[in-house]
Parts: sequence; structure tokens; C-alpha cells
Amino acid sequence: MRFIDECELRVEAGSGGKGAVAFRREKYIPFGGPAGGDGGRGGDVVLLADSGLGTLYDLIHHNAVRAEAGGNGMGKDCYGRAAKDVEVRVPVGTVVYDVDTQEKLCELTRPQERFVVAKGGQGGRGNKHFATPEDRAPRHAEPGEPGEVRHLRLELKVMADVGLLGFPNVGKSTFISAVSRARPKVADYPFTTLVPHLGVVTIGDFRTGLGRSFVVADIPGLIPGASEGAGLGIRFLRHLDRTRLLLHLITYTGEEGRSPLEDYHVIRRELKAYSPELARRPEVVAMTKADLPEVQEAYAEAKPEFDKLGIDLLLLSAATHQGLSELVQYLAERLFI
Repeated sequence: MRFIDECELRVEAGSGGKGAVAFRREKYIPFGGPAGGDGGRGGDVVLLADSGLGTLYDLIHHNAVRAEAGGNGMGKDCYGRAAKDVEVRVPVGTVVYDVDTQEKLCELTRPQERFVVAKGGQGGRGNKHFATPEDRAPRHAEPGEPGEVRHLRLELKVMADVGLLGFPNVGKSTFISAVSRARPKVADYPFTTLVPHLGVVTIGDFRTGLGRSFVVADIPGLIPGASEGAGLGIRFLRHLDRTRLLLHLITYTGEEGRSPLEDYHVIRRELKAYSPELARRPEVVAMTKADLPEVQEAYAEAKPEFDKLGIDLLLLSAATHQGLSELVQYLAERLFI
């Protein structure tokens, strides 16, 4: 299934049913009064957060979601039936906007959380409500109210504790594969990862009550200009919005004009341009691919430079697991203190 993290959807709630114009026609009651029942309520359109979904793919084929109208009122004071609500299931982490007003309507961040995104119309009142001493046989009733119609934009932001960021091909996918059961595509070329991946990292033993787990999000690699949309950077960066801790991975590439320190500053500038609040999140910085001799040499040169910035640069290799357990333990300590 394709990963879709943004889509638009038209929702139409049901209209209320019409009120009835009717009179009592019973034996021995020659002048029966008004007896028109009220119309039923129109159905709502409700968004429901479903933890079993991880993409908005199911919604891209829907032109509109419509709820039924309420039933019309009838004689003998019979009310019209209320229409059923329509539930639209969306992934946990979905943010909903009104396209016409640009208003943010809701964020569904908990499983089974519900939000009425379009409210059904109230049913019209029957003629019995309009009887007065001057008019004991009113011949008018109310039409039902129309249901709300909205044009929505849905955005999915993944729910994770730790967000991985860095240039393409620095080893983020290899890292998340090594510490969790997530299996993103891994290859030695840029932009291997084209969609976010989530991995659950478990430490300790849950049987003894000492086990803990946290979720890591691997987003596609960032490039200069990501905060302005280069490489779909804005769509990727928003998946870091709900993380509590950032894990910034760098490495030595040997490319002219690039260094681990410069790569770090480039990504930090993109973070600040996208969201100053996100750039202030706690951060851990690590150099990957420690199994390569050239990376070990680059680490020895880079560490003093990062020390001057007050950053403790870590070293790891996801391929050989060098420094991996220590980093995972350190992340857990930062998250659960």
C-alpha cells in the first residue's frame, strides 16, 4: 500500500427531515387539532482515529463522504427517524484543516478519538408546534435544516518519541533496522527512504516489569532548501513535529565542500527555518559508519569541533552494532528522566 500523508476530502452531513402538516382524524373527534410530527435529525460525518491505519491512502479515492438525511415527519404525531452518523477512519496523528477558511479543526492524537467534522441538520417542526388560540389549525411546518458541508485537508504527522534526521545516505534506515523490527529499504545511494518509517525500540525485560519501549521515526533525508520544500522537505519535516527527542546522524562522505560539522549546520539551519520550536527540542548527535577507517579518522577531527559547541558527539556503526546499545540506552535515559 502506498504511503499517503496528505489528501483533500469533501464531507456532507445529512439534512434534517421536513416537519409534517397533519390533523387528527379520529371517530368522535370532529375538530381534531394539528398532529404533524417533527422531521428527524440528519446524520453527522465523524472522523475516528484508528491505530490500525498508518496512511491516508484509503481516502484519496473518495470524492465526497455523505451522510443520510433525516426522515420526514408524519401524521398522528409520528416523528421522522434520525439518520445514522457516518464514521471515517483516519490514522492516529491526523491533523484536519478547513480548506476554505484555513482553520485547523482538530488533531486526532489518541486511538478511538472522535471529532464531528460536519454536523447534520436539525429536523423541521411539525404543524402542531404552531397552533395558537387564533390559529388552531396551522397549515405550515418547518423544512429541515441543511447539513454542514466542508472541504477538508487532512495531513498525517507520524507519532514517535525520537525523530531521526540528517542528510540522505547517512545510515538512518540502517540504524532503525538495527534497533527495531522495522525494515525500510537500505541501499548505498541518496533518497533510499522515500516515506517515513516507524520502529519500536525495546530495552529491558517486560516480564520483570523493567522493560521500556519507545518509537523512532525515520524520515527521508533532508537537503539544503528542505524548509522551503526542496526534495519535499516540508512534508518530511512535519513528521518530526510530535517527537520529543531528535537524533541527528552525520557521517564522513569524502565529498568536496562537505564535512560532518558543515552537514550538521546545514540541517540545523533548515530546522530553524521550518520551525524554531522544533529546533529547540533536545538533540543527540552521532556519527555513523564507524566500521570505516576514514570515518574513524574524521571522528577524531570532528569531536573537538563539536565539543566547542557543547555537543557530545557519539560514534556508532549500525552495521557492526558498535556503540549501538550504548546509544539506545542513552536515548531511553533522555526520554524517561
